[in-house]
Amino acid sequence: MSQKLNAQNLQTNGHEEMMKVDGVYNLRRAALMAFCLGMTTSAQAHWVYVSNEKDDTVTVIDADTYEVVKTIDVGLRPRGITMSKDFSRLYICASDSDAVQVFDIATDKVLHDLPSGEDPEQFALHPDDRHLYIANEDDAIATVVDTQTRTVVAQIDVGVEPEGMAVSHDGKWAIVTSETTNMAHWIDTETNTLVDNTLVDQRPRDAEFTLDDKELWVSSEIGGTVSVIDVETKQIKHIINFELDGVSDERVQPVGMELTSDGKYAFVALGPANHVAVVDRNTYKPIKYILVGRRVWHMALTPEEDRFFATNGVSGDVTVVDVASLKPIKTIKVGRFPWGAVVLPKQHIPQ
Repeated sequence: MSQKLNAQNLQTNGHEEMMKVDGVYNLRRAALMAFCLGMTTSAQAHWVYVSNEKDDTVTVIDADTYEVVKTIDVGLRPRGITMSKDFSRLYICASDSDAVQVFDIATDKVLHDLPSGEDPEQFALHPDDRHLYIANEDDAIATVVDTQTRTVVAQIDVGVEPEGMAVSHDGKWAIVTSETTNMAHWIDTETNTLVDNTLVDQRPRDAEFTLDDKELWVSSEIGGTVSVIDVETKQIKHIINFELDGVSDERVQPVGMELTSDGKYAFVALGPANHVAVVDRNTYKPIKYILVGRRVWHMALTPEEDRFFATNGVSGDVTVVDVASLKPIKTIKVGRFPWGAVVLPKQHIPQ
């Protein structure tokens, strides 16, 4: 930094500051203020990308101001949404376009489509940052796509109406949930073959592995439960039920889930019950129900896991929930029928 600072150019809260001590500019204080001001103006918050299935758009939210940064046109009926491991690309399931779109975050442009099979809804990216496992609801198959060569590696027969997808953190297993067959299907990712099935409750939706890959959690929308499955035995070890005062059992429909990395909480979106359940991971008991918007569908945790963003399809908004207090703190209007959400860490936001 130059030893000659023009103190008249330093501004705090929009006012010019003269940094003088006995008539002499205090260079150390001026330099510190300049540094802090530079940090304030250049620092950015995380961005949250939300797919709007009725508008064919993705809404981008600033995670600090809770303002909409921009809205991006994408393919028809975007639902599943995820990031590449290096946070340079966004993958979007454009269900009615029968494609997975690859979106470049730096340029805000769709680079190309990937072959995906018909009606892709949800998908999961392998830890190798290369292979996408895609659920094709209409065809009762899971499609494996190499994102680098843009080719289909395998198509695997699964149950009727496959919906949810998950890949274990160690990359060994890919899971497909089939809504009509009521199963979680276990795919060996080394051979891309179906090796086992676990029967769960009616209409399984989402699947999530715990960070240590010892448990698989599967939500069942019509059954109104979450099955906790032991990965080693592939058997259900616990079934979680939900009861909300003043809400009929038929409206309690578990769908999207988020599991905190510290093993403390599981957050379960309860669909038309308009609440997110907070489950104690040690006891497998719901300890709180958080009121959010209408037909809450999926959620995305920030990297710090201090907040999550819940998509509310019918009310067309996103609810921000503070994890420490387990309370909603903000509602943000987005597009029609927001479906999925994913967070771009602030250090990866294009300058």
